[in-house]
Amino acid sequence: MTVVVEGVSKVFPGKGSDEVTALSDIDLTVGDGEFVSLIGPSGCGKSTLLRLIADLDSPTGGTLTVFDKTPRQARLDQDYGIAFQQAGLLPWRSVRANVELPLQLHKVAGRKERVNELLEMVGLSDFADRYPDELSGGMQQRVAIARAFAEKPKLLLMDEPFGALDEMTRERMQGELVRLASESGAAVIFVTHSIPEAVFLSDRVVVMSPRPGRIREILSVDLGRGVDRGEGLREDTSFFERVSAVREALHGGAPTGVRGVETR
Repeated sequence: MTVVVEGVSKVFPGKGSDEVTALSDIDLTVGDGEFVSLIGPSGCGKSTLLRLIADLDSPTGGTLTVFDKTPRQARLDQDYGIAFQQAGLLPWRSVRANVELPLQLHKVAGRKERVNELLEMVGLSDFADRYPDELSGGMQQRVAIARAFAEKPKLLLMDEPFGALDEMTRERMQGELVRLASESGAAVIFVTHSIPEAVFLSDRVVVMSPRPGRIREILSVDLGRGVDRGEGLREDTSFFERVSAVREALHGGAPTGVRGVETR
C-alpha cells in the first residue's frame, strides 16, 4: 500500500482547556497508483490529514505509513510531491528554473532533459523562459504540477490546487491531471470542496463529517481511468449518479440504489 492511516487523531491545543479535535479515529488506505479525493465541509480536517501524511504536522494518536515508512522518512527520501492551492512559484526564476528547483536542490543528473520532458508533458515548452507574472493562473498551476512531478514521485499530495481557477480552466486542468497521473502511475490524494471535481478525478471519494473529522463514507467511482475520463464523461448519466451519491453521503444519508457505487 502507498499510504496506510490507522486510528489517527489530531488535537490542536488551545487556551486553557479549549482544545480543538480536528480528526478522530481515521482509518484509510491508498493503493499504488490509486486516485483518492477527500471531500467534506470546511474545517472537517481534510487538509490536516494531508499535512499529517506529508509530515508537515504530527498526529496526536494512531499511526501513518507512506510506502511502509514513517511520513518523516518518506519526506526525507523524496517519495512524494506536493501541490497546494497557490502555485508557490518563485517570481525571480523562469518557468524552467522553477520546475528544475527540486532537481537542482538534490543534485539530480540530467536536469535539462527532465525539465524539457516535464514542460512538454504539461504543454508549456514554448513558455520555458517566461516568468510567473507573465503566465495565467492555469499556466502557473501547470508549472507547479510539473515541479511536483519532477523527481518522479509515486505519490502526489494535492490540497485544492485548482480552487482559485475559473471553471473552464479548472475543468481543463482536471483532465490534464487525470492524464498525468495515469501516465506516471503515481497515486494521488486530492483535497477538494467540489463534488463534480472529486467524482471526475477519483477512483474513490472519501466523504468526511464535520469537525471532529471522521470518515463518513468511502465511495468507489468506477468510471474508468486515464483516457477513459474525457470531457464527455461529465455529460454521462453514470457521472451524475456518482455526483448524487457523494452529495447524499455529504448530507448524512447512505447512498442507495446507485449502480456501480460501493460504500465501505
